[in-house]
Amino acid sequence: MSKRQSGIGISGLAAYLPPYRVDLESWCHWNNDSWDKVGSVVGSSFRMPGPNENAYTMAATAVMRLIDNYDIDANRIGYLALGTESSTDNSAGTVIIKGMINEALIAQGRPTISRYCEVPEFKHACLGGVYAMKAAARYLALDGAGRIAIVVCSDIAEYARGTSGEPTQGAGAVAMLLEADPKLLAIELHTSGSSSDYRGPDFRKPFSRFLNQPSNRQQRPRDFPLFNGKYSTTCYIDEVLAATAHLVSRLEGSGRKFLRDMLAVFLHRPYQRMAETGLAMILLHFLAVGDADDRAELDRIAALSGVDASRLQIELVEPRYVYDLVKNGQVAEELYPFATQALRAMRTMPVWQDEISSKLRLGATEMKHVGNLYTASLPAWLAAGLEEAAAQKMKITDASILTVGYGSGDAAEIIPMQLVKGWEKAAKRIGFRDALAGNPVDLTEADYESLHDTGALATDPRVDPGVFVIERIGDGTASFDDTGLEYYSYRVS
Repeated sequence: MSKRQSGIGISGLAAYLPPYRVDLESWCHWNNDSWDKVGSVVGSSFRMPGPNENAYTMAATAVMRLIDNYDIDANRIGYLALGTESSTDNSAGTVIIKGMINEALIAQGRPTISRYCEVPEFKHACLGGVYAMKAAARYLALDGAGRIAIVVCSDIAEYARGTSGEPTQGAGAVAMLLEADPKLLAIELHTSGSSSDYRGPDFRKPFSRFLNQPSNRQQRPRDFPLFNGKYSTTCYIDEVLAATAHLVSRLEGSGRKFLRDMLAVFLHRPYQRMAETGLAMILLHFLAVGDADDRAELDRIAALSGVDASRLQIELVEPRYVYDLVKNGQVAEELYPFATQALRAMRTMPVWQDEISSKLRLGATEMKHVGNLYTASLPAWLAAGLEEAAAQKMKITDASILTVGYGSGDAAEIIPMQLVKGWEKAAKRIGFRDALAGNPVDLTEADYESLHDTGALATDPRVDPGVFVIERIGDGTASFDDTGLEYYSYRVS
């Protein structure tokens, strides 16, 4: 990997996780499910938003923490972007967050975000935050000289009870500070890889889902997506492989050496096993397009897994047309049978520990307790991992990391980043473990079902200091039409 730095990158991260927690071992007991399987494949717990929270309140809380943790002069913010797939307003978006932040800053007698600040919202499933981050870097490189940018990723992942997605729920927000001369990570867009393709019913949220929901203006609509498990997994694998191929075309040397030189890899993480699968597929692609030693390693994996090495190599490098499975009514078909079989065998080989598990360990323990955060999943893992590296006092200046973002529907981004001199100081201010601790409330089965199905709890929702909440929702009875409009409040720490 080239050590040429972009001069633009990330200087800070901050997170917010709502207090309501579902312990997955308890959830397995409620649903007569296997804790051994769920614990090893998915994680340990997930968070749910309270009745007085939504994607905007969580985002505003994360941004406020970022401003406080890094002593940011809000007037310098020229770009404030939101990545989400949980919007509740189909017109405004990030400007709602700006309004909340400014009201809180005014109440404290502090400088506010400038009137001359851009406020875009990015939507592409779980990849919206990565697209927002890339756009922020381009803003700083072009017309944002002398200013700073903030990108916040905020989402609510919820699935209907009884579906395979139910244990992979989650909620939370992560904010990122971007600037020239970054204090934490330099973003290496010149060696990044991109891919996209249309995949039909992979994972979708058509508005028609809301048509039969009760018209209670005081409740957030249930946002359960349409998804097709096996097909969606195939889409993830295929798009990550395509982005990897693009990355390889921009590298100066061996892809496998590039990966070996990485301190850590952080991926979009809908659940624990999917991240492992994604990195393993990246490694297999590097082996398939590598030198003689790489091909020999691929041959060993093929032999141990009982698949034909040449057919495995073809499967890893030749383009696949996933949407044809939909056209042909074969969404349950395995499109990568040899690679899937090879992955199973790899788990018993030294290469798995040396080149997969070792790259995923930073922040992994914390992420088991987070759940799926959609757009915030990748930056949350990044925040947890960097904070852990700083706590361990790892001497890793100039080390590189790899980030892998993915959005259903279907697109992927693979972006290398480089730790800069003095990164430890910025990493120690992240506060991810504090956000995860946060005096969580473990839900009973009855409370979980109520919060999940109706958005309500038997008791009044908790309001913590330093957290934005929904104060009330307009009902259209005012002198102006505010039907469904949310009004927010902030309790000073």
